[in-house]
Amino acid sequence: MRVFFRARDRVQGVGYRAFVRRQALAQAISGWVRNEIDGSVTGQACGDSPALENFRGILRAGPSWAFVESLDWEPLNEGESLPASFEIRP
Repeated sequence: MRVFFRARDRVQGVGYRAFVRRQALAQAISGWVRNEIDGSVTGQACGDSPALENFRGILRAGPSWAFVESLDWEPLNEGESLPASFEIRP
């Protein structure tokens, strides 16, 4: 399964992308995450359904120093290939 996600509110400048990467690697999820110009953080993730559902809850909670007001979560059809690991993109 593959998904697109977007986290909004206090998610930049607080280590949110590094947190997302650590959690993805712990769940054996591949993909990427990046900051957006509007202050949100977006990414794509690929893994099995149970791991992604757990990952979704983790992203919604975020690290203690972040605040996630909303988390968009959209299933995707296969598209561009994702990295074999999970990377932080500029």
